[in-house]
Amino acid sequence: MQTSRTPDLTETADRLRDALAEALRDNGTVRSPQVEAAFRAVPRHVFVPDIPLEQAYTDRTVHTKHDDDGVSISAASQPTIVAMMLEQLQPARGQRVLELGAGTGYNAALLAHLVGDEGHVTAIDVDDDIVTGARNGLAAADIKNVHVVLGDGALGHAEGAPYDRIIATVGAGDLPLPWLDQLAPGGRLVVPLRLRGGVSRSIAFERDNDGRWLGRNSRLCTFMPLRGIADDTRRMIPLTADGSVSLHTNREQSVDESLLSRVLETAPSEVWTGVLFRGDESFEWLDVWLTCVMDNALSRMPVERTAVDQGLVRPQFGWGAMAVADKGDLAYLTLRPHDPASGNRRMYEVGVVGHGPTGNALAGRVADAIGTWDQSYRSRPVEFEIEPGTVGQDTAAPVPGRFVFERLNTRLTITWQ
Repeated sequence: MQTSRTPDLTETADRLRDALAEALRDNGTVRSPQVEAAFRAVPRHVFVPDIPLEQAYTDRTVHTKHDDDGVSISAASQPTIVAMMLEQLQPARGQRVLELGAGTGYNAALLAHLVGDEGHVTAIDVDDDIVTGARNGLAAADIKNVHVVLGDGALGHAEGAPYDRIIATVGAGDLPLPWLDQLAPGGRLVVPLRLRGGVSRSIAFERDNDGRWLGRNSRLCTFMPLRGIADDTRRMIPLTADGSVSLHTNREQSVDESLLSRVLETAPSEVWTGVLFRGDESFEWLDVWLTCVMDNALSRMPVERTAVDQGLVRPQFGWGAMAVADKGDLAYLTLRPHDPASGNRRMYEVGVVGHGPTGNALAGRVADAIGTWDQSYRSRPVEFEIEPGTVGQDTAAPVPGRFVFERLNTRLTITWQ
């Protein structure tokens, strides 16, 4: 005879949901009691009904839609990223929020809990099946203060404007002007902004009295790109015949695929920088620096394990490395263990591997840029600023550590203070 009752689905989901909220709090991602309460209250599993219950509450992305080439174009984002962006957004009870990119509806449900019954959330997506799925998930969760609409996210949703908070859950290569226009005075916009090349950050922008948008908070973050009239397309260039190594490039980068198709067949040359990182230290600010100073920006170079095992590449991470392409040359970052004279913290030295006719020179330029960052900019804070509208040529005198990039809609300035 059974003496203990097996927990039913609801009890199991409650337990898993609490465990996820506690893990996000304990790792420092969730910092406010409001965001923690939202994660404890909103059932993620009803928004991803096609995966096992336990998987719904792991700290992983759940991909829900792919294009014809098998590339993911919609997902339930990793809970760590969701929580990080909610903390950046700081929504409050009674506020009106616009979410750009409805996804599964889970983000909108969390926002709905944060703004309360007296607040309202509008979520917009370009695909009708995604809109339908988000509506179904919200209905299953019995959430009534969210309106999911079909439309191009780049246009925002003027009908419900102005909004106290706007959050993009898709990556953007520029800020569409309707987003800025539809934000109420004193409002906040959080967007995963692709700075240049393959480097992105989630930035919380607020407008100052001069009409400039200042980044109040930024975190490392990469999202699948916006689709529609502001489509931020990227190319995936194979560097090997079997596609085990590829280079991801964006519209502002000049890359000739034919010149790089056999670049890894040329002899590698290594340049070591003497720049050290702890094993648990992020490379995010080095990436920002390199994407600013290198003429052709910085790209992601994903690598499959077979390419490493065959000795084709020695990338800095398990997934691959950040890289620079210049005509027929390629240079990518690598690491080697460094044995410190004292202390027991694991340290690694940054190196650069070059391939191509003048790959050694390109690797040397990248290595020099890494050394400059380490000596003069590594400890300095970085600020982001957006100026909207047709801005023309920047006329400010050049300042070391200040970089200005003109976009279609805005001018982005990145400054090391």
